[in-house]
This record gives sequence, C-alpha cells and structure tokens, in this order.
Amino acid sequence: MITVRQMEERDAEAAARLEAENFSMPWSEHAFLETLRCGYAYYYVAEMEGTVVGICGLRNIAGEGEITNVVVAESCRRMGVAGQMLEKVLAQGMELGIEAFTLEVRCSNRAAIGLYEKFGFRSEGVRRNFYDRPREDALIMWKRCSTARGA
Repeated sequence: MITVRQMEERDAEAAARLEAENFSMPWSEHAFLETLRCGYAYYYVAEMEGTVVGICGLRNIAGEGEITNVVVAESCRRMGVAGQMLEKVLAQGMELGIEAFTLEVRCSNRAAIGLYEKFGFRSEGVRRNFYDRPREDALIMWKRCSTARGA
C-alpha cells in the first residue's frame, strides 16, 4: 500500500538518496532541509512499508504552482506512485488558490510526459540545454485550471 504524506525534515536524507539514485544532478539533504523551511514550498513523500519510494514538490511562486523533484524509486515505477503524488500536490495547490501549474521534464522522458498529459498538462515551450549530464532540452508543460470568469 502506498501512502502519500507531507515531507518532514526526517525525510530529507531518504529524499536526497532517492534523487542520487535517479538523477544526474540530485538535490542534497541540505537542499531539501532548506526548502522545507520555506513558507512557499510544499513537499510530499510516497511511502511503501515505511520506506520513502517517491518525492514530489510544489512551490507557490507568485500564485503559480511550480512542480519540482518528481521522482519514484525504480523498483516502484508503474505502480501509480507518481500519479498519487501529483494528485496530492495539485489538490494542495488548488487549496492555496493556484490555478496554473508548470513543470519541466526531459524531452526524452516519454513516460513522465505521458503521465503529465493524463493530468491535463500541455507542452508550451522548450528550454534549450536545460539539463546537464547528459545535456538535454526540457519540455515546459502547463496545466491551467482557470474558472474562465466572465467568459
């Protein structure tokens, strides 16, 4: 069973380890601790049998939601972990009044792009050479939830 809950400082080490296992330029434990102390950041972990198997963050930047650090342990992929975390961060954002969410994803990461599209994200641009190790472009995706007032 997968449980998604708000990240706590005690999770920073596991989050950094999970990133190091999956990303070429991972965040450090210190980076997670500093981010958790920011009033505009909302980070979540997915746990399975007491082990952190996923992380996902949301930053409220001037009323827009930036989704960051989406990662799932390789052994737990294709089990709905990322989807459950995205549901949680999008719900959190909507509670905060956020109506537009953005994220960047490697252009080659077809699985993640497909997942984001299922959640209503659409490609709106490319950031050239955004990623290092290997150098790659990032697809900029947006999900806009405006209520179309007055339209």
